[in-house]
Amino acid sequence: MISRLAGYTVAAALALSAPALAQEIRIGIPTAQSSAAGVADHGDWLNGARMAIEEINANGGVNGRMLKAEVVDIDLLSPEGTVAAFQSLNGREVHAIASSFVLIPQPAMDAAAASGVPYLHGNTQISSVQLVEENPERYRNIFMIDPDETWYGYGFVRYLDRLVETGQWEPANNRIHIVQEQIAYTQVISQAAQRAIAESGGKWELAAVTDIQFPVQDWTPVINNLKSEGAGVIFISHWVAAELASFSQQFAFDPVPDSLVYLQYGPSQPEFLDLARGAGEGMIWGTVLGTPRTEAGTAFREAYMAEHGDNMGEVYTASSYDTVMMLAKVWETTPPEDFDAVGDAIRKLRHEGISGTYTFDRPQQRAINYPWETDDLSEGIPHLIYQVQDNKHTIILPEALAESTYQTPHWAK
Repeated sequence: MISRLAGYTVAAALALSAPALAQEIRIGIPTAQSSAAGVADHGDWLNGARMAIEEINANGGVNGRMLKAEVVDIDLLSPEGTVAAFQSLNGREVHAIASSFVLIPQPAMDAAAASGVPYLHGNTQISSVQLVEENPERYRNIFMIDPDETWYGYGFVRYLDRLVETGQWEPANNRIHIVQEQIAYTQVISQAAQRAIAESGGKWELAAVTDIQFPVQDWTPVINNLKSEGAGVIFISHWVAAELASFSQQFAFDPVPDSLVYLQYGPSQPEFLDLARGAGEGMIWGTVLGTPRTEAGTAFREAYMAEHGDNMGEVYTASSYDTVMMLAKVWETTPPEDFDAVGDAIRKLRHEGISGTYTFDRPQQRAINYPWETDDLSEGIPHLIYQVQDNKHTIILPEALAESTYQTPHWAK
């Protein structure tokens, strides 16, 4: 990693020059700061993006032009708050928008489409890319950097097969109990898991589906339901770290014996381990966009933690760094002011980043999933499955990137 001091020195020198300021390339980063949701992930994204910007600027910028982050607050829970943030960035005449995610995708996409600004995001929502596929002209400059959320459900059921086939885990029974939150994102994940169960030819059986509503104040009724069903696999389709930490604490006190527990995504957020206070031990979770422990991934983690502390988010830190690096690569040969030319260049791009390999040359203009859409690790973004082991997030799948194997949790011994 380039020295942070060098980046700050270059930026400070350029700040003295008005002509240089006029030549800045501005990247809009909508960041949840006062919203009731998404603050941790959005903070991770902003930190990773700033690391890339500092590194690029320390090396002279892009063709001598410095990058600048234009940061605005965004309320993820309202369409009005989402649109206001994107309109604010349009008003600042940004050259691109790099966003971790929004919960309500179409208003954000329409606001970006109004100016044609290239908009790269990690929404992880199939509804986002379906809009692009159905309206290719309107949303021509909008790209999703990761595979969609269906793989959280569908891919995880396939990963259960891997755990059985490799002898890492012997299920108590073949029944899967799904607990689902009510937003579209978690519903799509639940439906994808149910589809994979139905297609398993009887290998897996749906035990029950239990609904929850954010915010979950008390998990006791849910855990009682889980215990009455006694399924071998418990699938929690929810994404809020604090609430999953609360679930983990209550579950550890009164578990379902011999179950494998999958918390879907939320443990990736930095506060999960702190809030769970050891109760996360043995829990499984996954992400379709993460930070593999490759040589590049390990170097990035070390640099990130040196600057921001040990409790690093696993998802949006490296991917935002990758996103800024992709934009810089495109801008080296394409004027940032020519939005359509930049969009054309992104469609032709192949970028080997920290989180995986990004390509967008398909109707949905999104990256593809390894191992479910390509069996070549060098061609996609890996779907990572972690287990909390020794109070650390440890990759156990796919085998090509695994740090360890599945460990039987304490409640199943």
